[in-house]
Amino acid sequence: MKKKIKIYSFNINGIRAAFKKGLNEWIKINSPDILCLQEIKATLEQLPDDIININNYRSYWFPAKRKGYSGVAVYTKLMPDDVVYGIRNEIFDDEGRAILLEYDKFLLVNAYFPNGGRNEERLVYKLNFYDEIFFFINKNYSGKKGIVITGDFNTAHKEKDVAKPDKWSSVSGFLTVEREWIDKLINMGYVDIFRKFNTEGGNYTFWDPITRAKVRNEGWRIDYFMVSQDIADKIISAEIHPEVEISDHCPVSIDLTV
Repeated sequence: MKKKIKIYSFNINGIRAAFKKGLNEWIKINSPDILCLQEIKATLEQLPDDIININNYRSYWFPAKRKGYSGVAVYTKLMPDDVVYGIRNEIFDDEGRAILLEYDKFLLVNAYFPNGGRNEERLVYKLNFYDEIFFFINKNYSGKKGIVITGDFNTAHKEKDVAKPDKWSSVSGFLTVEREWIDKLINMGYVDIFRKFNTEGGNYTFWDPITRAKVRNEGWRIDYFMVSQDIADKIISAEIHPEVEISDHCPVSIDLTV
């Protein structure tokens, strides 16, 4: 018998701030089977029990060593067979960039890809992370089971994925070299699954809060579910949820049948 699994991904821009803005209530209402969070900006020692332990969920945490920065976490109703913290490279793992949950039928990767906007060094760091994480995933899991990679990729792929492609073409997140990495990923056999269901522009997942860009829907689509081709036909829906205003990002979700 097939089972439908609802998976959400959400860059929450600080988990303590997100809970103050209603993340816990949002979880109760939407009841995801699995919720992947990026940019938690906290260590476990900084978090109260009611954030770490939510009814009906197990939680797994991979914070950055630097307090108040980066980090990923997963809440799940489904017990994973294995959990891998990081990609075995301390240059990236010190920033809490990825956590991998292995289930019977699929591998789920929750990743927070670096922002390359600070300087040239961080852009190189970002591109190196792309190389390292996909080398790690493909080496250890490719061909063994379906792969679902989600998170804040910090890169918009096509012109229709940003509100102002001409203006932002020189901004990290929409540079040619970054967009080519998304091309490379798709050429590896991964599917940008949202685009299987929706090909229209104007669908964004991040808006600059400083310029109040969401009011004008001047956004970026930088949060993705990328899935291996062998599991793509098991995804029955993929959505963006711009009505959720807990963070400067909004959640994205898929329904997976296994």
